Formats: sequence, C-alpha cells, structure tokens
Amino acid sequence: MSESAFLAATAGCRARYTPVWFMRQAGRHLPEYGEVRGEGSILDAIRQPDVSAEITLQPVRRYGVDAAVVFSDIVVPVHAVGFGIDVTPGIGPVAERPLRSPADIDRLRPLEPGDVTYVTDTVALVRQELPDEVTVLGFAGAPFTVASYLVEGRPSRTYEHTKAMMHNDAPSWHRLMDRLTESAATFISLQLDSGAGAFQLFDSWAGALSRPDYDTFVQPHTTRLFAELAARHPDAPGIHFGVGCDHLLESFATTGAGVIGLDWRTGIADARRRLGADLAVQGNLDPALVLAGEKVALAGARAVLDDNAGHPAHVFNLGHGVNPGTDPGVLSAVVDLVHAATAERGE
Repeated sequence: MSESAFLAATAGCRARYTPVWFMRQAGRHLPEYGEVRGEGSILDAIRQPDVSAEITLQPVRRYGVDAAVVFSDIVVPVHAVGFGIDVTPGIGPVAERPLRSPADIDRLRPLEPGDVTYVTDTVALVRQELPDEVTVLGFAGAPFTVASYLVEGRPSRTYEHTKAMMHNDAPSWHRLMDRLTESAATFISLQLDSGAGAFQLFDSWAGALSRPDYDTFVQPHTTRLFAELAARHPDAPGIHFGVGCDHLLESFATTGAGVIGLDWRTGIADARRRLGADLAVQGNLDPALVLAGEKVALAGARAVLDDNAGHPAHVFNLGHGVNPGTDPGVLSAVVDLVHAATAERGE
C-alpha cells in the first residue's frame, strides 16, 4: 500500500490517521484563490494549466489535506466538445440551447484526448509538485447530473424537462446517458493516466429522483461507468457522491463504487448497518457548521469521528462543498483535529 493515508483508507486499511480533504476546497473561500483566479468564466481559468495547478495546490499548502482535487468543473467535457454551455457566476452551468430533442444529442460528439489537454497538463503539474503521500484526485460529473444541466439549460429545482424526457422518450434518454457515460469514462481515465490516483463521480442532483426512477434511468449507466474505469484502472479507487441521496443508498452501493460519499443527512454507522460493516465511506460534516465558527465545527467533526467509531475505511470530508464564506482558519482547525485525534487513538 502507498504511503498515502487517503489510498489506505479507501482500501479499508489502517492509516497513520484519518485522511481529510474537502469538496470544493480550492475556490472562493481562499484569499489566495482570488489573487490568481482572474476575471471571466471559471472555464477560462481551468484552460490555463499553470493557474489551475496553482489553485489545486493552494489548499494542500494551507490545510495539509491528504488529497488534492483537480481544479476543474463537471461541465468541462461537454463544453470542450462545443455543446454550448458555460458557468455563469451566481447561477451555475447555463446552456445557450438546451438539449430538448433527439437531434440535440448529436451535438455531443465523443470526447477526444486533445479536447482536454489543459486538464491533463494540470494533473501532471500537480502530481509533479506533490509528495507521494498526497493523492491527486480526479473527478467528473455523473451522467445524470450533467444531463440535467444540458436538458434543463440551467440549475433546476423541479427537473421537469429532464424527467419528462425520461418518461416520454426513454430511448433518447438512454442514448443521451450512453454518450455522457462514455464522456465521463474518457475524462476520468485521462486524469488517471496523467497522475491522478483516485477519482470522484459527482452525481450531485441524483437525490431529486425517486428510487424506481434512479434504478431504471440512471443506475445502469453509472454501473457501466464504474465498471469501465475499474477495467482500465483497477488500482484507482472511485468515490460515488450525491446530495440528499439517503433513499438511494442501497442503489448507490450496487454501482461498483469503492467508496460511498455521504452527505450530513446520512449517518456513517447507519450506512454501514444498511450496506455492510466493511463499507468504505467519505464524509460527512455539515458545511453549514463550519460557517457557525470553530467551536461548532470542531464539535461537529468530533461527532463524525465518533459516528465512524474508529473504522479504518473512512475519509473525512464535508457533506457537500465548502461554502464561499467559510473562514479558512476553521477548516485548518478541523484538519488538525481529525489528524491529531485519530493518530492519538491509533485509528
């Protein structure tokens, strides 16, 4: 096993302490981020490997986290093939012409390595700068979550167009999901080839689906994606994460993911009770508790560690991304607490 505490934990092996990283750890809450980010769309910054690598490295330097998640975005692959989508500040991904017809699916050509060299160059630069014990973490948006942005045209609370396509034109829906599955597999594989040691699949909005809809319209494609990546990169652990997905937990467990990411609504002990005592999990401090100040955040972190009860297969994280108004000093204190508390207890 590598010296990486992160990789040890994902394999269920005892590490020197519980590893920590934070979703959206490289971003707006860091003052140093603003100094190098520049103006314009986030996609403009992502297209500059030196800038993107620096942003990726900033939280590792500041916090001493155990994984460096690549500074990128879930819409990078579909943007790179010219679908016509950007990330609008204050809104999120916005498509100029939403995908509403079978013909629109043809606008999603296959992703080629040359489309995202700026991402693979970023991964290589980050890997070169970090010691072996810090894992570089690649990622992609899961097919459903990316599809929801393409079909709705922007973030949605109802997913009305997405669900209408699922139920009114299932063949087109599955063809769309096939395209996005292939795109995500290529995107993650390229990151792993370039130096990433693990990956996370963000199905952030899968919680908007009922379990029957998830099992029918999403789970087969997610399962195929994890299977393809396992075949190409058998030593790279994959994390599956979604928000508000407690009702989908058993379905998530059938996708082939090595680690299940939990938001703050699902307890770690409860997840293992439902899915098996050896389940590798990631999470799950409520990011709002970090906004409440150091005392509250540290109490929440201790509660997460207590819920895990010393199990080696635990990667500490928030239950969603770091909020923009987060005090970096509070996150530093959380990292120090988790590392020190678990090292003292021999976890």
